[in-house]
Amino acid sequence: MTDRYPIPAGECHAELNERRSRFRATLGHAPDPEAARSFIRRVSAGFPDATHNCWAFVAGPPGSTAQVGAGDDGEPQGTAGRPMLKVLLHGGVGEVAAVVTRYFGGVKLGTGGLVRAYSGAVKLALERLPVREKVTLLRRRVVLAYAAVEPFRRLAALQECTILEEHFGADALFLVALPRDRLTSFTQALLQMTNGEVLIDPDGIGPGN
Repeated sequence: MTDRYPIPAGECHAELNERRSRFRATLGHAPDPEAARSFIRRVSAGFPDATHNCWAFVAGPPGSTAQVGAGDDGEPQGTAGRPMLKVLLHGGVGEVAAVVTRYFGGVKLGTGGLVRAYSGAVKLALERLPVREKVTLLRRRVVLAYAAVEPFRRLAALQECTILEEHFGADALFLVALPRDRLTSFTQALLQMTNGEVLIDPDGIGPGN
């Protein structure tokens, strides 16, 4: 399972012209299929006078085909949505949706020309897309002795672990969030630091516990 990967940090646009037809690509964040469809509807509604608003999305990690979609919006089957989807699947960015808006210029492009234009517009937009890293986080409840509190704070910082809550009673209790790919090293280091005198439990809040 992919724990870290780039996703769109915003929307971007790119445009190319092919034999007097304009192809305007719009890319944005699509964390799930419903968000992708909402994005597609919104972008398409912004160009009601366009000849076509073709689309594709990958609502998951880069290259994952578990939640994908594509549509030709009246173009010959397989000339728009599928080429766009292929570019997204090989683009190295996850959770991304694309709409390519076409204004017909009066010259037919043929099957090959359409494929090149739609895929080329998406490639151009991907080159300009701002991205940020998505990190899958887990929450854990950590209970330890007071003597281990300061060493624990230092360890948490080293392991990219964020302390969300602190409670002090008979022992010190912390609610923390940490990257999933850090869980094993964090647990091993904490056990070693405390000689096994620590309790680490899922806190039961949020996904991926």
